[in-house]
Amino acid sequence: MKQSSFDVVSLMNRRILVMLPLGFVSGLPLALTSGTLQAWLTVEGVDLKTIGIFTLVGLPYTLKFLWAPVMDRVVPPWLGRRRGWMVLTQLCVAASLVLMAMTDPKIHPGWLAAYAVLVAFLAASLDIVFDAYRTDTLEPHERGLGAAVWVNGYRIALLASGAGALALADYVGWQMTYLAMAAVMLAGVGIVLFSPNPTVGADAPKSLKEAVGAPLVEFFARPTAVGFLAVIVLYKLGDAFASALQTAFLIGGLGFSATEVGAVKGLGIFATLIGAFVGGLLMTKSGLLRSLLIFGVLQAVSNLGFVVLSLMGKSSAMLTAAVVIENVTGGMGTAAFVALVMSLCDPRYTATQFALLSSLEALGRVFAGRPSADLVEMVGWTQFFVLTVVVALPGLWAVWRVRRSIEPEQQRGTPVPILKPVASQVSE
Repeated sequence: MKQSSFDVVSLMNRRILVMLPLGFVSGLPLALTSGTLQAWLTVEGVDLKTIGIFTLVGLPYTLKFLWAPVMDRVVPPWLGRRRGWMVLTQLCVAASLVLMAMTDPKIHPGWLAAYAVLVAFLAASLDIVFDAYRTDTLEPHERGLGAAVWVNGYRIALLASGAGALALADYVGWQMTYLAMAAVMLAGVGIVLFSPNPTVGADAPKSLKEAVGAPLVEFFARPTAVGFLAVIVLYKLGDAFASALQTAFLIGGLGFSATEVGAVKGLGIFATLIGAFVGGLLMTKSGLLRSLLIFGVLQAVSNLGFVVLSLMGKSSAMLTAAVVIENVTGGMGTAAFVALVMSLCDPRYTATQFALLSSLEALGRVFAGRPSADLVEMVGWTQFFVLTVVVALPGLWAVWRVRRSIEPEQQRGTPVPILKPVASQVSE
């Protein structure tokens, strides 16, 4: 189906609408096992070394590709392969949050850590199946907008389980706060029951061996597989470098207070929501390839705002402008990037391929910190932010190199989803 203009129907159909609450449910557990958990431990007087150990709780999020094949292979006896896993994992996350709520961190820190790891493992599993469901459910022309709506739901959940949970804990205590969050997760099961079945059908792998090996074989059999891997790794790399030491730059480099930085960062979150939504809307008209290129240029150029800020010095107005512009363009780029990853997944192995590709993208965020610090020491803040623009250019070049595979019929004005040939082969 060709989507050449903004279509109100695309905003109103059930496939798009459920992406917001499902994104919210997907994002809710993350802060509860990271920042919010650290706040709880600190308030309860747990020593700093123990709190430091708790930072390892988030490890399952980076390793989720290891068990993603199981979620491709095993089909629950209810609601199908995707929605069945969604219900099961949500119920398990809710139950695990109850266990955390009932555990005193001062008396049983080890048990609390174990329950937190369990929540993180189950929440990462929830991400796996949600990503697969979103990919298998959205029509090709809906992927950009659907991804944007999903990202907005996810980020709203981070606010709710982060700042919202901290505020709630001041009134009702930590136990009731975590029980309330468990109740929200439980209520999310109703959203899954309301959600439509995936529009792309494919048989599950016939064995676990196939579920592990076939996704890699299928992906690397494509002529442009290496090029797409380059896009995955490089497209958001400039953003990763620019944000790696951004807080240190604003506080240590320019002398802004933590309160000032916190306030503008909060504004940046809302700017990201707007950027993702606007990017998703524009993608319904522009198509995937054009959006990747345009949004990629914008998110690269937006880093120059910090160059201007470093030259001006401590300027609240410029700080606000730089952060808002960066987050708006970053949200647009994220919407296009997620749509690209969805388009690259074979419906037989969506869970595994999406988990692998998203883990590769995360490498930039994980490893950008140290090289960024070395660059700042070598050239200073101004030149560093100029270099982040340069770092973004290989990602744009990689997109251009695989452009014919992203939209094979773009010159005729009818984008053809990459999954179409694969889906037809599966049905045959």
